[in-house]
Amino acid sequence: MRHLLRSPAGLAGTTLVTIMVILAIIGPPIWGAEAERINPSAILQGVSDAHPLGTDNLGRDILARVMVAGRLSLLLALLTTLIGAVIGTVLGALPSVLPRRGARVVTGTVNALVAFPGLLLAMFTAVVAGLGAKGAVLGIGVAIAPGFARLTQTLAASVAGADYVSAARMLGVPRMRVMTRHVLPNIAEPLILNLTQALGSALLALAGMSFLGLGVQPPSFDWGRLLFEGFSRIYDTPAVALGPAVAVALAGIGFNLLGDALARAAARTTTPAKAAPVPAARQEIEEPDPEAVLEVRDLTVTFPGGVTPVRGLSLTVAPGEIVGLVGESGSGKSLTSSAIGGLVPYPGKVTTGRLRLCGVDLAELPEQERRKLLGTSLAMVFQDPMASLNPALRVGGQLAEVATVHQGASREKAWERAVDRLDHVHIPEPERRARQHPHELSGGMRQRVVIAMGLMGTPRLIIADEPTTALDVTVQRQILRLLRQVTAETGAATLFISHDIAVVGELCDRVVVMYAGRVVEELPVDQLVTGAAHPYTRALVASLPDMDTDRSLPLASIPGRQPAPAEVGAGCAFAPRCALASDRCAELPPLIPYGKAHSVACWEAQ
Repeated sequence: MRHLLRSPAGLAGTTLVTIMVILAIIGPPIWGAEAERINPSAILQGVSDAHPLGTDNLGRDILARVMVAGRLSLLLALLTTLIGAVIGTVLGALPSVLPRRGARVVTGTVNALVAFPGLLLAMFTAVVAGLGAKGAVLGIGVAIAPGFARLTQTLAASVAGADYVSAARMLGVPRMRVMTRHVLPNIAEPLILNLTQALGSALLALAGMSFLGLGVQPPSFDWGRLLFEGFSRIYDTPAVALGPAVAVALAGIGFNLLGDALARAAARTTTPAKAAPVPAARQEIEEPDPEAVLEVRDLTVTFPGGVTPVRGLSLTVAPGEIVGLVGESGSGKSLTSSAIGGLVPYPGKVTTGRLRLCGVDLAELPEQERRKLLGTSLAMVFQDPMASLNPALRVGGQLAEVATVHQGASREKAWERAVDRLDHVHIPEPERRARQHPHELSGGMRQRVVIAMGLMGTPRLIIADEPTTALDVTVQRQILRLLRQVTAETGAATLFISHDIAVVGELCDRVVVMYAGRVVEELPVDQLVTGAAHPYTRALVASLPDMDTDRSLPLASIPGRQPAPAEVGAGCAFAPRCALASDRCAELPPLIPYGKAHSVACWEAQ
């Protein structure tokens, strides 16, 4: 409000709208009788002291009628805007939660309505619905709905890709609940701001419909109807037409100025805040590992244009084991975790030779059962907890949703479970924190909340995607200790993704190294420093400074850069940066055993 009233446009808009609202409230009680009083001796009079805007064909005072007409004009504009906003918001939000085919149908419908002239659409709807206020309201409401739909669709598309929406889909939350609970609350502010501007447009449009004879019919009257009645006398007595015209113009300008000022004030004071297909092509590579919680064989993720960010990845994670997945940014680590959880965005395509979770092949499960298994047995901890948590909902409610959706718990029991899980991850005052929004918590607390969310069920697999990157060293150590404690207590398998090889060396039991979408080495963590065989792994270890590093020398680094997914050639992707590269590196080296629990993909190491 402070920013709103500081700007001339905001002050003017607020003043005009306030005056119009006050007149709409007090107009009928004060001037209602005068507006309805028929005076045969004063028919069609001009401007006078008794009648500042003249009289109509029944001798009624036009100024009084303008004052009284404000209530009906504003109420009809409000009703029209609400109709258009509801229809448009629903149409615009549906594509973010519907399957691809349904989303295309809705999007095509919105595009067709946007392309259709608004005035013709309003007049057509009004004629079909019947002349009068009802038809005008429906007509204008339908005409402004496409604009709301286009705005909502654009805003919803930016929210639909958020981690908390993907997590809700993976949990099997119904589509309508995803839309009303996770999408719409986070785009409400710009929609409300647009609502104010739409009020002004609706007011002008309704006045236009009444002026054309398609709107309010006698004996009722609004500003447009008064303008219609006085237009025939505009050359003789201009005041009879200018009075309602000025009222319409001032109200429309006021609402538009207020809406624009609100949008500017909000921009100054706020900070902006399709599931992957189930693998179809499968081939038996080897016998399944009955002990593994997660078993992935030949996982490949492709995008149109031949872009392949993950190529032929295989790994297993046993109960109680923490496996580190390391590599530079862009090596395909996070996309691997998304593929396991079924969260690769469209149009990405996932294929695997085998993808088993808890001994169950995900490709063989129906969609509903697959979502249920992922929702109860898989816990994902993302890098940015603010992207994982819905900023519009309280922390406890988001945790409780897991229990209500998958465990059928009552709201009370789910809330108790949520508070208990927050306490379990060492959040102080869990009852109070559960009633707060994510922005009220520190970064470390938010990360603990995401871990607690994963523990709402009974996770067999925890995927932690760089959960400590944005945290300071002290909080980072606390989160790592918590992950180790949770793994030990639950016996869950943990896939820990990081680019920080020092953190991986401290936390994990086994390390999988990725480069340019491929696994180049897999080895026990105790061999990481002294027993790494691949030049890339050794370079990563060498680039990590320690207490013995000579500070007079430049820090060790790896020359060159990692190729983009579309630039990876047929041979070893690391060869252009490798000091040991030879002609043989033009051929892709296979990942083969290199000692006990150790494998490497390098011709020089073999």
